[in-house]
Amino acid sequence: MVVGWCDQVQVLSHPAVGCFVTHCGWNSTLEAVACGASVVAVPQWSDQDTNARLVVQWGVGVRAAADVDRLLVAEELARCLEMIMGDTEEGAAIRTSSAVWKAKLRQAIADGGSSGRNLRIFLNQFANDDVHPCTP
Repeated sequence: MVVGWCDQVQVLSHPAVGCFVTHCGWNSTLEAVACGASVVAVPQWSDQDTNARLVVQWGVGVRAAADVDRLLVAEELARCLEMIMGDTEEGAAIRTSSAVWKAKLRQAIADGGSSGRNLRIFLNQFANDDVHPCTP
C-alpha cells in the first residue's frame, strides 16, 4: 500500500511492526523510541548521523552501512533486518532494549514523571527570577 501521509506514531505503535527503517531525523528517532520500535538507521545528512549514533548507543537499533553515495544496497538492508528480527542474541538484546526505553519514556511522561517535573523546575527558574536578561 502506498499512501501520501500516515500517522507514524500509530504505525510504529502497531504490534505487527517489528522494525523501523529510518533516516533518523530527530522526530522519527524519538517516535521509534517512544513506541518501542527497533531501528535500522540509514542517516543521510545533518543531525541524522548523530541520531543514528544514539540509536546504536541506546541499544535500540543498528546503523546500516551505506556506500560512498550514501545509498543502502539490498544486501545490507537484509543483513540489518536479519540482525534485529532474527533469532540471535544481538537481535534479542536490541528488542529488549527497545522495550525498556519505551517503558522509561512512558514513566517519564506519566503524571508526576520526571519530564513534567523538570519542565516545571525550568519554567519556575524564569518565573521567580527578578532580573531578566533583556531588562536594562
